[in-house]
Amino acid sequence: MPQLGPVEYAIPFFILLIVLEMIWARRNAPQKYEPRDTLTSLALGVGSTAAGALTAGIVAAAAVWLFQHRVATIGWAWWAWIACFVLDDFNYYWAHRTGHRVRWFWAAHVNHHSSQHYNLSTALRQTWTGFIALSFVFRIWPAFIGFDPVMIATCGAVNLIYQFWIHTEAVGRLPRWYEAVMNTPSHHRVHHAINPVYLDRNYAGVFIVWDRLFRTFQPERDDQRIQYGIVRQLGSFNVLWAVFHEWIGIAKDVWRAPWRHKLSYMVRAPGWTHDGSRDTSDTIRARWEKGEGLAPAE
Repeated sequence: MPQLGPVEYAIPFFILLIVLEMIWARRNAPQKYEPRDTLTSLALGVGSTAAGALTAGIVAAAAVWLFQHRVATIGWAWWAWIACFVLDDFNYYWAHRTGHRVRWFWAAHVNHHSSQHYNLSTALRQTWTGFIALSFVFRIWPAFIGFDPVMIATCGAVNLIYQFWIHTEAVGRLPRWYEAVMNTPSHHRVHHAINPVYLDRNYAGVFIVWDRLFRTFQPERDDQRIQYGIVRQLGSFNVLWAVFHEWIGIAKDVWRAPWRHKLSYMVRAPGWTHDGSRDTSDTIRARWEKGEGLAPAE
């Protein structure tokens, strides 16, 4: 029988928190939950778990291979755990940032942003196609410098567990010292928003200091009513469409594009076109800054 990991042990607590948030929403903000949207999120979570189980062996084998060719051996000291966790969160920041700025990786990540609601069930919208996108490469390379693959996987799981609770509107702003260092519901609401001022901001997993350091931080503003989802909303609760629509879009664009632009439709920013007929987050924000529009086109 396969051994359970930290995420599997956390699942009952995830379910309990979702139920408690549903009770809170029913009393305070019924519009926060939409049954079909929640069912889609649950289905995406189950599918992501299955996809992860199918590919976990290959990812683990790649990490072990790197560890076998490591340049040093770091060991299991207490400080190694801290170093591994911080390094993994740093790696998550860049994986996540790349997942928004490179269309190939965005195709694997977009389903997480596809809900127009923001609640704890939204956190379950995890990728089914991260293995295809090779997103795991961002997280396993520390094995080459001497971190044990088991330690890396454990730190990654704790990182994922932390991020669950920040997918809520039931929690406002936390004490200033905490908001300054840690990722919070306020910071992550910004990340899930499609308001031009919020697009492609706050990529952090656990420590918001990465966004502050690399100039991608945006605080939540009281004068901006947050809109959630993606710039071109799905308009559907179909699970398979949520998972594969961007991959289908890439295939269509690559097929139709002139030869010199085909690769660009995979590696440039989501929304990029060789003729400028669609918007990227940068062009949407630039128009907004000029006062030409307060919301992205849907």
